[in-house]
Amino acid sequence: MAIELIPLPLPPSADASKFVDFGREVRGVDPGSLKPDSELFERVKDALYKHDALLFRDVKLTPEQQYALTKAFDPLSENYGHGNGKTQGTKKSILHPDLKTIPRVPQVQLIGNGTVYNHEGLAEAMLKHPSHTTFHKTRVSPEDEANGITRFYRWHIDAALVTTLYGINVPTGDRQLCRYDDGTGDELDVSLGTTAFVSGKTMFDMLPKDLKSLAVRSKVRYAPHPYVWMAPAHAMSTGLGIESEGLELPLDELPPWEEERRKDLPVTWKNPVTGNLHFQVHPCGAAELLVDALPAGASREGALYPDGAHLTDLKEVRELLYKMQRPAIAPKLVYPHDWRENDLVLFHNRGVLHSVVGAFTKDQVRAFHQCNLAASDDPVGPTQADIEAYA
Repeated sequence: MAIELIPLPLPPSADASKFVDFGREVRGVDPGSLKPDSELFERVKDALYKHDALLFRDVKLTPEQQYALTKAFDPLSENYGHGNGKTQGTKKSILHPDLKTIPRVPQVQLIGNGTVYNHEGLAEAMLKHPSHTTFHKTRVSPEDEANGITRFYRWHIDAALVTTLYGINVPTGDRQLCRYDDGTGDELDVSLGTTAFVSGKTMFDMLPKDLKSLAVRSKVRYAPHPYVWMAPAHAMSTGLGIESEGLELPLDELPPWEEERRKDLPVTWKNPVTGNLHFQVHPCGAAELLVDALPAGASREGALYPDGAHLTDLKEVRELLYKMQRPAIAPKLVYPHDWRENDLVLFHNRGVLHSVVGAFTKDQVRAFHQCNLAASDDPVGPTQADIEAYA
């Protein structure tokens, strides 16, 4: 079977030179019938790692097929990607209101907005599209919101190796203007309910030398049960991290956790196909930063933390990560997907960050299937050669 890869249509706001390798529409492939051990699947998998996000149009996909497709990228994965037995159902989690499980395929979630009836074994499901109005420290005024002004909700990385999003019911409506509201004047014209993506490779590539050096030498220590920990806090107006107000849930009030099982993950993740480094940090869950010393023989001129450091001041950690990540969410570097019904989008979470955008009215019914299985292994960081090259 012939497979065709077509560059994604970019909005006028995008700098096309930064999207040469990002995103492809796949033609000539029925994703629901892909076999994990087939040559065709391997070609799709290779394309996903090379291009970070793949789009399939006019797809008919059952929950069983979506689960099988998602699992094929990580055969050892099984459970939903943002929880475990201790936090999956807790109402303290910021994710709790957004999730409805397909009864016969619990690995697939129904997400969206409005009330959906008689859907895949669910007699009635009341869905709520996440909105910045419930999570940010500040919000656009009701008057501006009525005029189509909106924001990014939360820039993040899913815990899955690969996430699949399938648009079943996609309401149409006026376009919205996504404002950054951070004093820069940045804003982005978007379709109603877009999903926004940015490249972790671009995020790393555009860093100045001192921050590249810091990135390849650093690991982030994440808070235990991060979605419970951050639930009382407020996000920044760009959706890129949390305001430092001391509102996070105290560690002794979290569900049970063990210090030795906290995640320390590299700031940069190595792409297994291209070898590129991607800056992959979930800024909302970051709690500490562990910096290695410069390698022997590296120049110390202008280097940050040349002898290494363990940063535990939450405000300092957040400000440093924000400085490194904010340039890459500039409007010209964002791909806002313009959803159509029966679109299937695959993206690998070791290459991109993404965000929900916008807000719906109560009568705008939106239904998507999401499959997001917790990755069976941790990402691979930079090699020693990478560290020496950039440090």
